[in-house]
Amino acid sequence: MAYAERSVPGSDAVLWSASGAASTWVLPDGCLDVLWTQDPTVPYGLLVAGPDRRAWTSGATGTMVGLRLAPGTGPAVLGVPAYALTGRRVPLVELWPAARVRRFAELLHRDPERLTALIELTRGADPIALRVAGLLAAGSPVGLAAAEVGLSARQLHRRSLAAYGYGPKTLGRILRLQRALRIAGSGASWALVAAESGYADQAHLARDVRDLAGTTLGGLVPHLS
Repeated sequence: MAYAERSVPGSDAVLWSASGAASTWVLPDGCLDVLWTQDPTVPYGLLVAGPDRRAWTSGATGTMVGLRLAPGTGPAVLGVPAYALTGRRVPLVELWPAARVRRFAELLHRDPERLTALIELTRGADPIALRVAGLLAAGSPVGLAAAEVGLSARQLHRRSLAAYGYGPKTLGRILRLQRALRIAGSGASWALVAAESGYADQAHLARDVRDLAGTTLGGLVPHLS
């Protein structure tokens, strides 16, 4: 399968495209994607992929274009809390009025990259959720992130479910694993990866890989290129 992605200027979103037929391994990343696909079983060709807790394998075929929305921004675009979509693949027509989806699908039929028009809607995202996501991505402990934005642990958890689809500890673990994979992709040893990405030790990293990715450290290697 041919795959390409690029950052969208002025946002934290990523526009990606895939074509061909192959199994694709998808790791949880805290993001929510809106997809345009040629799959005739998807109404109007528009599908929403909610935030994942664990890795999964996609067997999609044909051509797809997707907009990956940064943690905390998806609910503003779709009009539903992220927890309603966690681990799910939902036709956009179940979230938006059919007439609106049809008009958007007609626009994308002419130019699928017009998915980036959705970024305008992310301006309505919860600013505290965006701040917390940034702190967690940088490696801040959940307690410190909560204190930074003036929320109690319970308040932050409730806000996180709506913004990310799971609690802040889960999002923090997912973002830490993403940091680890970026470092591992440079060829660093697993011990160095663990130290630089915020794990207590290599065994701690291995446990998170097993829990979130469903594989071993060695099993990750083919996916790092």
